[in-house]
Amino acid sequence: MEHVLSHIDEKGEVRMVDVSAKADTVRIAVAEGFISMQPTTLDLIVEGKAAKGDVLACARVAGIMAGKQTSSIIPMCHPLLITKSKVDCAPVRAGERGDGRVGIHVVATFGVTGKTGIEMEALTAASVACLTIYDMCKAVDRGMEIMDVRLLEKDGGKSGLWRRG
Repeated sequence: MEHVLSHIDEKGEVRMVDVSAKADTVRIAVAEGFISMQPTTLDLIVEGKAAKGDVLACARVAGIMAGKQTSSIIPMCHPLLITKSKVDCAPVRAGERGDGRVGIHVVATFGVTGKTGIEMEALTAASVACLTIYDMCKAVDRGMEIMDVRLLEKDGGKSGLWRRG
């Protein structure tokens, strides 16, 4: 099977893929991210004592807003009429992850009925939700780390269902 980069034309130049001949299908993508932090920072977030306000509510809204703006910041992404957007942020305590890190696990789910996938929107949402948590808590913990931003699942279109193993 030959693998071809769809955003590169025959001259080696970048381009937006022409999806005009593709059929509209229901498409879903789920992405995740994790931001690790000191346990005391997590406590501030969970207890609602962060100086800038409700960190998780702000991160959820920021993720949704970012997903809707993906085509404005990722050059070859098509603008999509998003039909579903949800960002969940769950605290992770000591002992809940194999690596012992504590922090916030973000899961972004996006959907569209259209001609192209919505993976980039879900990935952007997960990333920006993590960045928002960093921004709101950096005054007390500059050592936070954003990691594990990745696609978990996508469904729809010609390639159908894909899940991370």
